[in-house]
Formats: sequence, C-alpha cells, structure tokens
Amino acid sequence: MFILLGMPVVQIIIFGFALTNEVKNSKIAILDPSNDAASTSLIAQIEASRYFEVDQVIHSADEIEPIFKKGRIKLAVIFPASFNEDLQHFNKAQVQLIADASDPNVANTLTNYATAVIMDYQDRITQGRKLPYTISTEMRMLYNPELKGAYNFVPGVMAMVLLLVCTMMTAITIVREKEMGTMEIMLVSPMKPFRIVIAKAVPYLLLSSVNITSILLLSVFVLDVPINGSLLLLVFESLLFTLVSLALGLLISSRAESQQTAMFISLVALFLPTVMLSGFMFPVENMPLPLRTVSNIVPAKWYYSIVKSVMIKGIGLHAVWKETLILTGMLIFFLGLAIKNFKIRLA
Repeated sequence: MFILLGMPVVQIIIFGFALTNEVKNSKIAILDPSNDAASTSLIAQIEASRYFEVDQVIHSADEIEPIFKKGRIKLAVIFPASFNEDLQHFNKAQVQLIADASDPNVANTLTNYATAVIMDYQDRITQGRKLPYTISTEMRMLYNPELKGAYNFVPGVMAMVLLLVCTMMTAITIVREKEMGTMEIMLVSPMKPFRIVIAKAVPYLLLSSVNITSILLLSVFVLDVPINGSLLLLVFESLLFTLVSLALGLLISSRAESQQTAMFISLVALFLPTVMLSGFMFPVENMPLPLRTVSNIVPAKWYYSIVKSVMIKGIGLHAVWKETLILTGMLIFFLGLAIKNFKIRLA
C-alpha cells in the first residue's frame, strides 16, 4: 500500500522541486573600490534579479579566496577602481567575474546569468546615446579552470557508491542469520550484542577500504582529478563516512524481518535521497525549505561537501570540522540504535 499510494506522491514532490538545474538566490560577494553611481546602480540591478543574493561586500582582493574556500559564496563580482570614469571618458569598462568551478555546471550558469544582467544594464544606460557604452566581462574559474565534469562527478560517485554498497551489504547480514537459522547459535554464545554487531561490520569496512583506494587511484590517474588537500584527511573522512553507512545498514538489518525487506529499504530509502538531496546532481540551495531541511539528514550531503572541499579546493580540517562532527554524531546515533534494536530473543 505504501508503494502503490505513497510512492507517487513522494516522487512527484521530489521530482517537481528537486530536479531542476535552475540556479536561484546564489550567494555572491561584491568588491567595489570605485563605489560610484554606475557601479552602485549595476550592483542594485544584480541584487534585484532572482538569481543572486549579495552575501557580503568585501574591501580587498585578498578576501576573495578565503570566502570561496569556506563555501559561503558561488560567485564574486569585482569592479575596477575607476568604473564610472572609464564609462564616461572611454565609453567602456570591465567587470571581473570569479566563480567556484568545483561544480562546473553551476559556475557556467552563474557567469551566464551575471553576464546577461550586465548586458541588460549596458543596454539600458546606452539608450539615446550616439556612442554606446560597452561593459565587458572577464571570467575566472577557481579550482577547475578547464571546467572538467569529473571534478564534480568524482565526489558524488564516491558518496553514492560508499553509502549504497556499504548500507545494502550490511543491511542483509543480521537478517540473513535469522533466515538461515544460525542466529540461535550466536544468541546462545557468550558474545554480547555489541560484539556481534561490530563483527558484522568489519568485513565490509575492509572491502570499503579497497573501494576507496580504487576510486581515488582511478580519479587521479585516469580522470586527472587532483587531490589538492591532505590525502590522509581525505582517507580519514572516507572511512568515517563508511562507518556511518555501515551503522545505518546494521540498523536496517536489526529491524528488518527478511532480506527482501532490508534490500528494499536500503534501495528506496537511500538511493533517491542520495542522488537528489546530496547536492551531487541538483543544487540543494535551490530547493524549497522542506527539502533543504530533509537533506540535512542525508549523510551523503555532508560527505560530498567534505570531499569537494578537501580534494578539489585543497582545504584542511579547519574548514570541514562541522561536517565531520555531524557525520560522527550520525555514526554514534545509528550504531547505538542498531545495538539497542538487536534482539537477543527470536520469539
């Protein structure tokens, strides 16, 4: 009944609001040393569009990269010191657009939107003049100047593969013992539930370590995606995310009554949220508030952000400590529930 009646409702809501490549209300930074009438008017027009939201006004070029590394903005708009004078005396001026190209699709979209707004402003102030104004845009793509799709693809695939494989494999471990009739042997043994649950996770942790190694090797040597940050930190975060996935699978396995049920819950309850709400394929910030709220309980969202920050942007633990704490909290929560729900009696 849930599949027949509930799934269509869930899918139409998620597909209707989440499956969009449109970028709206993206946070940007403004560097305007000229602070004249022309630049102020253009900034007001940029902020008036539904595509951009001025998050902060900076006063030095040295501030640009730190705020990009913190993930606070997607685009920086930089005016020259003599923007209005260039327009009035030379009939031309230049605006620089710097985008976070760790997600090349979003970077392309934002620079196109900003260019369109600037061209619209240019056409508006040119009306009635014999010599038209010309405002040119210079674009710079941070972290991914060649706009390679693999820079966004690799972190997303790492999150999806580790979560789905680890969760699905561990989701059937305990429930399989029940179906095979070997659970009675474990229950009469002196082993405590904690040790049984942990023992079920260890083999898949080792297999996941092999998966992490193979993905990173293929990314670097086949897809030419560099590891700009600490390899040790990246491996640590990957193992932490793997443990979260294993704990989630063990929780499903301790509650499910059959392998089919465990597999169904793992696929349906995790696959769609991982693909659609992690930020891998569709920007989370463009979704409605209810979906953005739900995305916070998707572990892949936090791991995807960590991998992009460490692997692509080359930043350290000081920038991803919040995501690390969230994953650690999820690990403790899921593992604690799995142990609590482990039934020491079959009847």
